[in-house]
Amino acid sequence: MFSAIGRIFRTPDLRRKIVFTLAIVSLFRLGSFIPAPFVDFNNVQACLAANQGTSGLYAMINLFSGGALLQLSVFALGIMPYITASIITQLLRVVIPHFETLHKEGQAGQAKLTQYTRYLTIALAVLQSTTLITVARSGQLFGAAANQACQNLVSQEWWSILIMIITMTAGTGLIMWFGELITERGIGNGMSLLIFTSIAATFPGALWAIRESQGWEVFFLVVAVGLVVVAAVVFVEQSQRRIPVQYAKRVVGRRTYGGSSTYIPIKVNMAGVIPVIFASAILYLPMLITQFNQPQIGEEPKGWVVWVSNNLVQGDQPLYMVVFFLLTIGFTFFYVQITFNPEEVSDNMKKYGGFIPGIRAGRPTAEYLNYVLTRVTSAGSLYLGVIALIPLIALSFFGANQNFPFGGASILIIVGVGLETVKQIDAQLQQRHYEGLLK
Repeated sequence: MFSAIGRIFRTPDLRRKIVFTLAIVSLFRLGSFIPAPFVDFNNVQACLAANQGTSGLYAMINLFSGGALLQLSVFALGIMPYITASIITQLLRVVIPHFETLHKEGQAGQAKLTQYTRYLTIALAVLQSTTLITVARSGQLFGAAANQACQNLVSQEWWSILIMIITMTAGTGLIMWFGELITERGIGNGMSLLIFTSIAATFPGALWAIRESQGWEVFFLVVAVGLVVVAAVVFVEQSQRRIPVQYAKRVVGRRTYGGSSTYIPIKVNMAGVIPVIFASAILYLPMLITQFNQPQIGEEPKGWVVWVSNNLVQGDQPLYMVVFFLLTIGFTFFYVQITFNPEEVSDNMKKYGGFIPGIRAGRPTAEYLNYVLTRVTSAGSLYLGVIALIPLIALSFFGANQNFPFGGASILIIVGVGLETVKQIDAQLQQRHYEGLLK
């Protein structure tokens, strides 16, 4: 392993790509600590210290921004607007035929879809920055139990608020550019690496918070459980069902085409982290409803608001866990059906003379692919549901710290992006006739 790492840095082109990637990541992290204009930095730090571990309105989104959101920095929105825009663009392929046509047009169509994603990212950044500043002005950014310092985080002038919105939107555009620079001139997928960096930056703080609140014994237990979870996630993420495909020989002129054997890889977790994000987003709706239906001073809270607050807002409640688990399973099937179309795959195989041994081409192939996909997705959805519940179970056992590092969306992204980046470095080494990182 150490000799392979040495070969990486002895290869000029690969070394230059890695150094460039690290430089962009460093700039990204630096921007996460620069406060936006007209933000009271001292008050923000006081609120962060006083409300450590509380479950505010933006607790999970703060995880994806690497802690920048609750600090109201220039990169406060992080990569979330781009993630949301990408998901919306992908889902619109099902609703708008023009998007599906662009998807099938190859590189030119993909470039157009990327352009639409950029425009939508900026629009979402304007909306989210406006919402964030509005919540910060109301003092609800850290939850209802926030102290008096949290009531005066930002300036109340309209022109200063406008400048903050423009700054945070520009920060999102800069992050998007950073990601594209890494993809073009660095190593790995730029957007994925920035998400990886944001989440990994919260790991030391989350672990140390567990150490301070629970002691060294629980700390080492959490680390041991985390290593087991990481190993299990790596194993499942690499698992796939390979459906063999045979291509018949075709004679065109004096040349013979086809006659080769390949396979269709169907991963156990084809949906990735998207179902967990979808389920979390849906379960933020009850929290939003309770935030906007708080009783006035002297009034009794409404019965349904109390029930929602007690059952569908706190992550350690059994009903919340059950709903989260079922939503994750449902969204896994939904997303896989959108991204993998058995009929389209069957038509492409038939067009190029491919067939699955023992299965007739055409509709029987599509039915067989759908049968296999349903069985594999069933296992994958249960796996995602269990992984998504790990932070909630840890919340009920360990108490305060909601951002338990080893579980949920965070561990899936960390492992997935890490594996993909290592594979790209390994491919770069093998192109230069080296042994590579992976055996």
